[in-house]
Amino acid sequence: MLTRIAAAGALTLAVLPLAPIASAQDPNPLLPLVDAAAQRLQTADPVAANKFRTGGPIEDPRREQQVIDATTAEADSRHIVPAYVGDVFRDQIDATVAVEHSLFAQWKLDPDTAPVSAPDLSASRSAIDALNHTMVDEIADQWPTLHSPSCPADLASAVDAVAVARNLDPLYRRALDFATRSYCR
Repeated sequence: MLTRIAAAGALTLAVLPLAPIASAQDPNPLLPLVDAAAQRLQTADPVAANKFRTGGPIEDPRREQQVIDATTAEADSRHIVPAYVGDVFRDQIDATVAVEHSLFAQWKLDPDTAPVSAPDLSASRSAIDALNHTMVDEIADQWPTLHSPSCPADLASAVDAVAVARNLDPLYRRALDFATRSYCR
């Protein structure tokens, strides 16, 4: 019972917006982008809980395409390459779906850890949409860095810093690595 209460509380907190970790002390230009990607990955918990409790499918090709269409249109309006943004968000979505599959497996194998309620999916989607916008803004702002020789080192440093600051477990760390794999070009 205590486990289910704790799980429900954790899921509720997961929907709340998390404060960005970027600070003036860290000169890494990719930190805000990677942090937004990590926050977006963390929405997998409440989204998966909703789908698990309601019997919804993990994969939602229609919603995924809506996200890619919206972010590539925003990229075009920001005068950045839409195909690049499409690749970034395809990786982000695939990483999130992989986390959701892992959560479903955990809950199936250990029902005591399964969520007891279905968090509001619309709240999660609103958070995701806001993070998508933040990510496109950061991609536009950091376009020169993302296409510079320093990008791989900046990206690795940002991923490490975000993983520590957000206390990402090994699953989420691997997901963040996957979600950011096409940033540097």
